[in-house]
Amino acid sequence: MIARLGDFQFPDSVARLYPDTPDRPWVLEVGFGDGRFWPHFAATFPEAPNYLGVELSGVSLLKAHRRLRDAGLDNAILTKMPADVLVRSVIPHAGLDLIVVNFPDPWPKAGHTDHRLLRVPFFQLAASRLKPGGMILLTTDHDEYFEFACEQARASGVMRVERTDPPAAALETKYALKWRDLGLGVNHARFIPTAHQPVPHGPTTPYPEDPTTVPHAVLTLPDTFSPQTFEKVTERNPGSRGAEEGGAWTVILLDLYAGLRRDGWVVLAHVVEGELTQEVLIGITAREDGTHLVRLAKFGGPIITTGVKAAVGVVTRWLEAQGAVVKHHGY
Repeated sequence: MIARLGDFQFPDSVARLYPDTPDRPWVLEVGFGDGRFWPHFAATFPEAPNYLGVELSGVSLLKAHRRLRDAGLDNAILTKMPADVLVRSVIPHAGLDLIVVNFPDPWPKAGHTDHRLLRVPFFQLAASRLKPGGMILLTTDHDEYFEFACEQARASGVMRVERTDPPAAALETKYALKWRDLGLGVNHARFIPTAHQPVPHGPTTPYPEDPTTVPHAVLTLPDTFSPQTFEKVTERNPGSRGAEEGGAWTVILLDLYAGLRRDGWVVLAHVVEGELTQEVLIGITAREDGTHLVRLAKFGGPIITTGVKAAVGVVTRWLEAQGAVVKHHGY
């Protein structure tokens, strides 16, 4: 099963997500790649644990979904979003038995370490989401990141580190096979909570997707309008309420493209709301009455959050600055 952010509750529960197997252990894999790890690892249990996999690559999501489906792993949920969003907002306190991180992006360039997943804040967050006796398993070929992660785990004050051999399933992943063919080894550690920080959850209600209010605007463009006038636009709202209504957002209009099928254009927008980042397409499409419709495109299946609605407003305001007259809007 593939789930979107809007399909989850905040926080969620094993009983709701896995109604047929609520009593089995719950395993989270961060960065599942093409899904090779889980069928091998699940086979080491008498019954396959409940599995939740999170990944940023849409291509990997589809490959893994086919692989797990073909393996008959029905109690497996895959989703595409940042791992820290999922762990903070969806996973309940003491909900997980195991977190698996195989070959994470090491962000090796100078100054990029803040992009790494396995840092003090994540270890403190994960400790609050693991059951007593739960742990994080890390397997990586990157020596420097491995040492960095071990240091960060100790610095978190809530983890002890055990260096040991990786589970056999971790050596069946695409990257592990690559390093093995090159004659290279991997590093493995277990991070075991020694304390549970009271880390709060994110929004207590889902990021809403309101089917009755599709963000849009209807306007009339001036005869002098030219897409050549477009330059990158950035708008920010510091916000004062939760992410579900009026929270902080940043919208960056990155580029404007000519439409291929109909008279009009498409704007690429980058939307940031806390830990949630989405890139969305906003169409500017000609209508029969001579007006243009500004509307969020369905491509990529965006979650219609406050920031995404605001992106439609940012495009509309940019068009107003070019001389457009807004007849109606809903965002």
